[in-house]
Amino acid sequence: MSPLSPFTIRSPKGATQLMYTLYIANKNYSSWSLRPWVLMRELGIAFEEAMRPFAAGSNWQSFRSFSPSGKVPCLVDGDLAVWDSLAITEYLAERHSTVWPADPSIRAWARSAAAEMHSGFGALRDRCSMSCGTRVRLHEISPALQRDVARIDELWNEGLNRFGGPFLAGKSFCAVDAFFAPVAFRVQTYALALSPPASDYCARLLNLPSMRSWYQDALAETWRELDHEEEVKRTGVVEDDLRSKAD
Repeated sequence: MSPLSPFTIRSPKGATQLMYTLYIANKNYSSWSLRPWVLMRELGIAFEEAMRPFAAGSNWQSFRSFSPSGKVPCLVDGDLAVWDSLAITEYLAERHSTVWPADPSIRAWARSAAAEMHSGFGALRDRCSMSCGTRVRLHEISPALQRDVARIDELWNEGLNRFGGPFLAGKSFCAVDAFFAPVAFRVQTYALALSPPASDYCARLLNLPSMRSWYQDALAETWRELDHEEEVKRTGVVEDDLRSKAD
């Protein structure tokens, strides 16, 4: 099949695929890349990281060299490419039992919450673009954004109360926590107000070894992508930029 087939991607001739390869983009910006990355790191699923920075304009053509959709993240397993963070999660769940909770009722809740995050919260995405290394004072918190933040607070409290914490589906980190990991960085960047239990959970996410590693890598990035930078500035005032000096 062609390397750009919707179903497969070919490794270079003679190459041996020893583990998963996860294609991601800039750690400061790419919330979608963070989800499978933090999931695999926290669960000890070995993978090779393949960073492909965002560039000015469309990245579709260059990303098509490894991702059938022309987007990140994309997981490559031998000749097979799996794209979209939800599909990657389910692919991994078929091979690694700790991706979702073992209990069917808890697993159903966790999948529902992750799917809601995957397909919803448009105001949060539009108004609070992920920018790990900056601190931003929003011009306003619109009613739509307030509803999104309130719903996240409600979901987090529901999971913590029903299943006992410290994670959303109980004692162990799993895929539902990974799906909300980018929200933790948004809360930190934009100082979004949460209830005490939700704030404590957000702090636990930010303090995970994998999240600290991602954050330090994001701060070390020296390249900037203009569209992402302008997106942040349209919604608020950058009061602090903790990243390494731009190239």
